[in-house]
Amino acid sequence: MNDFQQQALSQAQALLAEDPSVPAWLTNMRQQGADRFQAASWPTRRTENWKYTSLAALGKKSFAAANESEGADAFSGLTAEAYRLVFVDGVLDAKASDPLPEAATLFADANAAQAELIKAHLGRLADSEQHLFAAMSEALLAQGVLLHVAADTKLDKPFYIINRITDGATPLANTRLLVVLERGAEAEVVEHYATASDDTTGFVNAQTEVVIGDNARFKHYRLNLEGEAIHHVGGVFVELNRDANFDGFAIAKGAELMRIDYGLLHCGSGAHVELNGVYLPRNKQLVDYHTNVQHCVPHCTTNEVFRGIIGDRARAVFNGRIHIHKDAQKTLAELSNKNLLTSNKAEVDTKPELEIYADDVRCAHGATVSQINDAALYYLQTRGVAKEQARVMLSFGFINELIQQIANSSVLEYLLPVLADQFGRDTDLLLLDGDDLDSV
Repeated sequence: MNDFQQQALSQAQALLAEDPSVPAWLTNMRQQGADRFQAASWPTRRTENWKYTSLAALGKKSFAAANESEGADAFSGLTAEAYRLVFVDGVLDAKASDPLPEAATLFADANAAQAELIKAHLGRLADSEQHLFAAMSEALLAQGVLLHVAADTKLDKPFYIINRITDGATPLANTRLLVVLERGAEAEVVEHYATASDDTTGFVNAQTEVVIGDNARFKHYRLNLEGEAIHHVGGVFVELNRDANFDGFAIAKGAELMRIDYGLLHCGSGAHVELNGVYLPRNKQLVDYHTNVQHCVPHCTTNEVFRGIIGDRARAVFNGRIHIHKDAQKTLAELSNKNLLTSNKAEVDTKPELEIYADDVRCAHGATVSQINDAALYYLQTRGVAKEQARVMLSFGFINELIQQIANSSVLEYLLPVLADQFGRDTDLLLLDGDDLDSV
C-alpha cells in the first residue's frame, strides 16, 4: 500500500467515525469501499489499463477532505435555466445552489424508497472490485447525489452540477452521481469541473453511474475544464435497456493528471450510444481517456468519435474498446479517434480495439495521428491570413465538427471563449462553419 492509499484510508476511517447520524446503509457502503480499496493493488506501468499513465505523482502529494464549503467565489458557469447544484472542494455550497427538484436528493437525505434505489444501483456499474478509484469513492462517500426521473416524465430543465476547487489547502474532493431513468423518461445533465486558477491543486475523484430504462433518453455533458495543477480521476458508467438512448459529450483541457473512464453497457435491443469527445492538453498536461462499450444483445448501435489536439510537451492517451458479445447479432458500431500534434514534442498513445464474437455485425474502428497540413497552411497564408492565425483556424477546424454538434446552446456558448483562451486567440476564429474549411 502506498502513501496515497494510506492517506485516503485514514480519511475514510475518520469519516466513518465522526458522524453517527449517517444512515446505516451508507455507513456499510463506506466500510465495504474502504475494505476493497485497502485490498486493491496499486496500478503500475505493468498494469495494462494504466500502461501509459503513471500514478507516481499522487504518492508525492498530500490531500485532505474539506469539512465545509467556503463558498464558490465569483464563479458563474453556464447561464442557462437549470437546476444548479454547486460543490466547492467536494462539499455542497447550499447558498450557491438551487433547491433540488423533486426528482433529486442527497444520499444522506434519502427516504426509505430512495435509499433502496441507491443500494440497488450504486456500485453496480462502477464496480469497486474492478475499478480502484470507484472503491475509493465508496470509502469516502459523503454527499452523493441521486437523480431519479419517473416513468414517462421529462426533467423540465437540465441538471447542472458544478464541482469547483478553490485555492488554498489541497483538497481531496470525492463526488458521486447516480442517475436512474425509468421507462420513457428523459433528462439532461451537465457536469462541470473547474478550478480557481491554473495553479490550483487538489485531487478530484468523480464517479457517475447512469441507468437508462426502456425507451428512455439521456443527454450528458462532462466538462473537465480544470487548471494545469489538478489531479482528476473520474468515470461515467452507463447501462442502456431496450430502445434506450445515450447522447454524451466530453471535453478535457488537461491537467497534471487526468484520467476519465467511460463504460457503456448495451443490455436491451434497440439501444443507441452517441459519444463525442475532445481533449486539448498543452504545456506539460496529460489527458487519458479509456472507453469500453459492450454490446451484449442484438440490434444495438454505437457511434463514438474522439478528437485531440496536443501541443507543446503535452501527452494524450486514448484507449477505445468495443466488445461485441456472441449474442449481439445485427450490431452496428463505429469508433474513430483522430489526433493533431501541433508540436514535435507532443505525444499521443492511441489504441482503438474491436473484440467481436458475433458473425452478423457491421463494425469499424480507426485512429490517426497527424500534424497541421503544410499545403493547407500555405493556402490560407496566400489569401492574407497570418501564419499563426492560420494554424489556429486549421486546429479548430479539426474539432469544429464535434463542437458544432453540441445541442445545448448554453454549453456551446460557454465553451467558445474557453477554447479561444486555450489557444490564445479571438473567439471569432471559432465561429467558422465546418464548410468553410472543407476546401482547404
